[in-house]
Amino acid sequence: MDASLKKQLEITACKVRMGVIEGVYNAKSGHPGGSLSVADLLTYLYFHKMYVDPKNPKMPDRDRLVLSKGHTAPALYSVLAQRGFFDVEELKTLRKIGSRLQGHPDMKHIPGVDMSTGSLGQGISAACGMALSGKISCDNYKVYAVLGDGELDEGVIWEGQVWEAAMFAAHNKLDNLVAIIDNNGLQIDGKITEVCSPMPITDKFEAFGWHVITMNAHDFDDIERAFNEAEKINGQPVAIVQKSVKGKGVSFMENQVGWHGTAPNAEQYKQAMDELNAQLKTLEG
Repeated sequence: MDASLKKQLEITACKVRMGVIEGVYNAKSGHPGGSLSVADLLTYLYFHKMYVDPKNPKMPDRDRLVLSKGHTAPALYSVLAQRGFFDVEELKTLRKIGSRLQGHPDMKHIPGVDMSTGSLGQGISAACGMALSGKISCDNYKVYAVLGDGELDEGVIWEGQVWEAAMFAAHNKLDNLVAIIDNNGLQIDGKITEVCSPMPITDKFEAFGWHVITMNAHDFDDIERAFNEAEKINGQPVAIVQKSVKGKGVSFMENQVGWHGTAPNAEQYKQAMDELNAQLKTLEG
C-alpha cells in the first residue's frame, strides 16, 4: 500500500476510535470493545474500498455493508460521520431519546446504513439476499458483511442461521459477497473458546464452500493484501477471518472482556481520549 494512503487511513482510524469513545461515554452505555476492534476494517472499507457517496447514500450501484454484529454500531456511526454522511458532533447523541443514532443500526433514519441489525446471525442472511439480488439483476456492487466470532454461536447453539446462510451463499456462488469475521476472541460471557467454541473458523467456512483468507485486522498493508485476494475469486463467496484485539487503541480496554458492553466513566474517558490524542499527534507529526 502507498505510504501516504496508509498514513491517512491510520489517522482516520484513530479519529474513528475517538468517535467510538465519545459516543459511548455520552450515552453512558454501548459496546466499545468490539467497536474498537473493527475500526481499522471499517475505515479501510469506507475510505478506500467501497463505492459510496455521502451525498447520495441510496444510489442503486453503491457497495453495501451489513454490520451483522450490530451492537458495534458506535464504530459504524463514527466511520459514517468521518466519511461525511452526517456531522461528527451527532456522535454525542448516541442512544439518547430522540436521536437517530440508536444502539443498533437503523436503515430507515441513518444515512449510509444499508441494513437494520442487532439480532445476531440475521445480518449475514440479509447480506446473502442483497448479493443474490445483485446477481439476478446483473449489478456490479459488492456486499460486505461484518460478523463477530461470538456471533458464530448463532450457527451452533441457536437456530443455525449463520451456517444456513453460509450454505446458501456457496450454493448460489455469491462471489459478490465478502464476509469478514472479527476474531477478537472475546464475547459478552468470556473467551469464545470457553463459551461455545466456533473454532476452527477457517476450516468451517472452507467446508461450507467459501474461499477463506486470514488477515491482521490492525495492519493496513495486510488488510489491502486480503481484499486484493478477495477481488480475484470467482464462483465462491469469500470469508476473511481477521485476527483483532478487542478494545484496540485504548490500553486498559485491550483484550478485556469487561469492555464488551461497558461505557467509560469520566476518568476513563479522559484517559482513553488522552491516549488516542497522543496516537493521533504521533501519526500526524
